[in-house]
Amino acid sequence: MADETLAAYRAQYASIDGRLDAGLSDADRPKVKTEIVTLFKSVEAQIAELNTLRDEIKLLVEKWKSQQEAPSAAPQFNAEKPVVHADHIGASTFIEKGWSRLSLGDHEGAEQALLKAIELSPGDPQSEALLGWAQMLQEKYDDALMNFQKVLVREPANSLARINVGYICLKKRIFGEAIEHLSKAIRLDNDRKAVLYAHFYLGLVYLEREMYEDAQTFFRKTLGLGPNLIEAYYELGRAHWFNDEREQAVQAWKDGFAANKFNPWGKRCAAMLALVESGGEPPRDT
Repeated sequence: MADETLAAYRAQYASIDGRLDAGLSDADRPKVKTEIVTLFKSVEAQIAELNTLRDEIKLLVEKWKSQQEAPSAAPQFNAEKPVVHADHIGASTFIEKGWSRLSLGDHEGAEQALLKAIELSPGDPQSEALLGWAQMLQEKYDDALMNFQKVLVREPANSLARINVGYICLKKRIFGEAIEHLSKAIRLDNDRKAVLYAHFYLGLVYLEREMYEDAQTFFRKTLGLGPNLIEAYYELGRAHWFNDEREQAVQAWKDGFAANKFNPWGKRCAAMLALVESGGEPPRDT
């Protein structure tokens, strides 16, 4: 809403408020009621238009993400909007702001909003979980790990928090703990996305440990659960290549590019094909 429009609405509000304070005559009462209803409907219409624009901006964010040249293996944030209730201390406002900023990819802004929410309402599990996401996606792994562990103390069956802990342990090369958390998320089997990413990250753990056949098994299971997770094709190719299975590696990258040539990981599969065809070697790091 433009500043001029907001100022005009504020002026209308102040005018009506002043007349109500002064007292209305019987003749003025219907007229003022009409003005209040008109003002309310106008503001409501503006809010509806802004909400529509906000949702369209989110589509721009998704388009921007899809065109990044350096894709990340980190879990994609798409958690449902938190159910919050109005509170006298205002924490709910900052929880919603944190979620919105995360959805738009503003991880730093989300972190600041969620830190404020926790300051106002310490120990809130929604705030801690969202804060963990914001910190993890900024690669602040120690801080994120602490917040996700707090969530798991209260909610041991929170599979999304558990796979995030598994991912962080993978990045910190704490492989035993990563396997423990990711395997438990699979056993819980209460969140489809969590199960999908648990298989993928277990594949990455075994790839890092140079247990290539185990890695291949988990990447294939990942693709069975979610064929659109193109990064699994890319990593499956690396697992075959480092296991001296060059033809299978090339086929995995071809399959990844064919699955979605516009996806950043599909493009990465194509780049890997060009690299090995020119005599190059795939990188050891993801």
